[in-house]
Amino acid sequence: METPRNEFLWKKAKHRAAFKMHLRTYSLVIGGLWVIYFLTSGNSFLTNWDNWGHRAYPWPVWPMLGWGIGLVSHYMSAYGHTNEVDMAKREYEKLLREQQ
Repeated sequence: METPRNEFLWKKAKHRAAFKMHLRTYSLVIGGLWVIYFLTSGNSFLTNWDNWGHRAYPWPVWPMLGWGIGLVSHYMSAYGHTNEVDMAKREYEKLLREQQ
């Protein structure tokens, strides 16, 4: 006989699995963008300098940073130490104190 599933833990497990899928997608897409950058920025990674001695502009850094902010937010919601139930209890107790 199966034990009943704890819905809070099941929701947390699904959220963590979704984060892992998000991380895998981020890694593949951002890695692909950097490969495109290196392949299209010249013949050699170390010797591709323009006429003024600068490297080609590293454009993949912008999607990496923008998407990275969302990824960090997703990580915090999946693995952060914020327990929704405890937070709701604290807020409820705070409202009770304010009402008195």
